[in-house]
Amino acid sequence: MSTLHAVEMTINGQSYQADIEARITLADFIRHTCGLTGTHVGCEHGVCGACTLKVDGRAVRSCTMYAVQADGASVTTVEGLAQPDGTLHPVQQAFTDCNGLQCGFCTPGMQMTIAAYLEENPNPTEREIRELISGNICRCTGYQGIVRAALDAAQKLREAQ
Repeated sequence: MSTLHAVEMTINGQSYQADIEARITLADFIRHTCGLTGTHVGCEHGVCGACTLKVDGRAVRSCTMYAVQADGASVTTVEGLAQPDGTLHPVQQAFTDCNGLQCGFCTPGMQMTIAAYLEENPNPTEREIRELISGNICRCTGYQGIVRAALDAAQKLREAQ
């Protein structure tokens, strides 16, 4: 018989609480317990980046973090990037405008990685973006549109300030 642990966290501004086993990853908690399926799980080893989201403002791989570790945290998933009225975040809009996606499997993790980075570095170079996303695997795009989208989003975010 496994022991259950009470967890409570804020995900995209909404409070979620549940009694879960200690072995449940944050990715599985978000997808299966909370029903937020925008976070994708690819490798389950933290290598591909598909499960990237923000925990207390920091980009993390949710497949390698246990949900109990996020107890009390503020979590943002790709669903939380857009405004409540549906207006896309500049990174999301740039992915559309710059053809930064094809099959879409890597897209949530790419967008979360880029959005978190642009909060720290609002004026990245192309080389910095390429280095940033080198930890996220995309098998479809060749990364050109993703790099353009990141640079476009950075510009739009700077202009908005």
